[in-house]
Amino acid sequence: MTTRRTRPAGAEIGEFASRVLEVAESIPPGRVMSYGDVAEYVGEGGPRQVGRVMALWGGGVPWWRVVHADGSLLSGHEREALRHYRSEGTPLRIGADGKPGRLDMRKARWPAESQPI
Repeated sequence: MTTRRTRPAGAEIGEFASRVLEVAESIPPGRVMSYGDVAEYVGEGGPRQVGRVMALWGGGVPWWRVVHADGSLLSGHEREALRHYRSEGTPLRIGADGKPGRLDMRKARWPAESQPI
């Protein structure tokens, strides 16, 4: 598995990235927000920008709680994410093979209801 770094060498974290990471830290165990949900919540950027922040600096926050909108598991991190989802009781959809295939976004999505950070 690829090791996630909290902060890449020589890179400065900006205000947008700080806000994205604050949102990721605020998502309760067992709940998730999509990359687009986070962008909408902070009031700028989009799913790709949030994904970039999480890829660069997300190792120090509960990164498994920021997910693809369709509930698919993060490629390359499926096992570690599933371990977290199971321990937190995050709702999962079971595939035809009887294995968890994705998150149940209808049940797991966290509606961050307060104003943007």
